[in-house]
Amino acid sequence: MPGFGAPRRRSLGELLNPAVRSPDRYLLVLGLLLVNYLVGVFPAGALGDASRLVVFVVTLVLAVRTSNVHRSVARWIAAVMFAGTAAVALLVAVGADSLGLGVLNAWMAVVLLVTVLVIVRRVLAHEVVTVNTIFGALSAYLLIGFTFAAIYGALVKLDPAPFFAGGQRASTDVLQYFSFTTLTTLGYGDFAAATQAGRSLAVFEALVGQIFLVTLVARLVSAFRPRAGGR
Repeated sequence: MPGFGAPRRRSLGELLNPAVRSPDRYLLVLGLLLVNYLVGVFPAGALGDASRLVVFVVTLVLAVRTSNVHRSVARWIAAVMFAGTAAVALLVAVGADSLGLGVLNAWMAVVLLVTVLVIVRRVLAHEVVTVNTIFGALSAYLLIGFTFAAIYGALVKLDPAPFFAGGQRASTDVLQYFSFTTLTTLGYGDFAAATQAGRSLAVFEALVGQIFLVTLVARLVSAFRPRAGGR
């Protein structure tokens, strides 16, 4: 009987259904991204990149679930993302060469970019700035850094020319470091893009990072007024 025994498992369609989703709660998304960032500081091969892609797809599902996306749109996003991820996984399994890993990183960038758009759309729709609004904006900021790291990874695998001017190794952990130091405009100078595409993307990332902080995050923080329950 309903209400007794173990809770019924909900299908993916139910999880993506606005009628049964939880309200905006981006702390879990933010926590998952922070864990993924910490894991990403360690060198990893093809298996590590594939694992990160799976985590980012899960992050996208969580973002869709909590961002009040229309049910039909949510189902379309889920279908495309899972189909694309399965195809990329098959390509990498057949042969983890530069082409396969390049496609994997390019698809990862697509997944991350869709997640950014889903979260930013919802954050901008908030009439009242709450703590969850701030968590959502911070999640989107981290996702931007991951997105550019994935794009750099695709360039490294698909372009035979050295990515860094000094000829340093361009592994996943190094590219993540380069992406976030560029996003935050720290610019330590220990890594610099050598190719025209790499330099252009680095400048664009720095601009995106600063514009995002100044126009969205700073504005949301200034408009935040704590309320009972943090809702």
